[in-house]
Amino acid sequence: MRRSFIALLTLLGLSSALVVQHQMVYRESRRSQMMRRGEWGAYLQHKAALRDFNPSVYASLPQNVNDYGDVEYLGNITIGTPPQPFLVVLDTGSSNLWVPGTTCDGTCKGKKTFDFSKSTTFVSNNQTWVIQYEGGNAKGYLGQDTVSFGAATEQQLPVPKTTFGIATQISAEFKNDAADGILGLAFTALSVGHVTPVLINAINQGILDQPLFTVWLEHVGTATNVKGGVMTYGAIDTTNCGPVIAYQPLSSATYYQFVATSFKLGNYVQSKTYQVISDTGTSFIGGPQAVVDGMAKALGATFDQDFGSYFVPCANIKTSPTIDITIGSNVYSIDAVNYVIDIGMGDGNCFFAAFAFNNFGFGPAWILGDPFIRQYCNIYDIGQQRMGFAKSLQP
Repeated sequence: MRRSFIALLTLLGLSSALVVQHQMVYRESRRSQMMRRGEWGAYLQHKAALRDFNPSVYASLPQNVNDYGDVEYLGNITIGTPPQPFLVVLDTGSSNLWVPGTTCDGTCKGKKTFDFSKSTTFVSNNQTWVIQYEGGNAKGYLGQDTVSFGAATEQQLPVPKTTFGIATQISAEFKNDAADGILGLAFTALSVGHVTPVLINAINQGILDQPLFTVWLEHVGTATNVKGGVMTYGAIDTTNCGPVIAYQPLSSATYYQFVATSFKLGNYVQSKTYQVISDTGTSFIGGPQAVVDGMAKALGATFDQDFGSYFVPCANIKTSPTIDITIGSNVYSIDAVNYVIDIGMGDGNCFFAAFAFNNFGFGPAWILGDPFIRQYCNIYDIGQQRMGFAKSLQP
């Protein structure tokens, strides 16, 4: 009924400002699965070999921070009239929406596909697209239809006249992933083909109460495919988040990019002006090799080349110091429960949820992924181009 009411208002040229909460699903990332099997180190070497073979391709990627083997949080959406359901990556580190189409080749086997012939609101578009991510690629053609955040069984945020990608081919990285596609939440400047992202389109149409959204993530547990957090579109989440501590202006309205000036763990501190991004699509924190190594040493973590990861005894979680990040005039502290991850190795070892990230002179130097967002609700204020941070209200 709510969806039909909004559709009627849209046809009449009227507006109805909405606040909608979108439940996210947690599932263990392919990174964690590969780490447990001891395959992550070989995977990183494979990626490095590809980069060395043709570095110019990866240096110029519009969405070069994204490796979708690293994603843990998914959400339900529907597309078309009547609605066709999809499970997608909700990603603040990219800007395009795409799902597989019925003409996709065998690479889309096992995924839900969009059938435009069954939607009365679909408008065709002859434009083709190709997206090359750091960890995978997809290609297809564009179409326009109503895209709704949330499952058809819950309150939805319908966004009519949204342009999105219909994939005809996806790479193996996506073929083996639980998600059907990707829904990028970053800015139009980052979008391949300069397609207006879904949420920007909703803001442009005056659908949201406020031009922002809030992300709250639950602590990581042992279960997968369970509730993992909430995205609140159009308002600050006051149910799961405390008062806003501060806002930080964006230094680039492409990613949600801003400035941090210090990273500290225990007796190690590095003070320098860094470009950083908030990214729901990254399960760890990524930063420069020397700084991550310094933090790991202060933690007492050791690097295992075969796993491509830092290990620390799980027993240390209760006594480990916080990671302190200075943003503006505030210090944001991440507790060990959010950056020391137990993925069930069975030998008493946990992972230090940080990795060395080389931006090759392009884009941000740090990726503040899920450990940071689990500690602090992140408020993505698109209208005022700033980031807000509030303490997560969970034990």
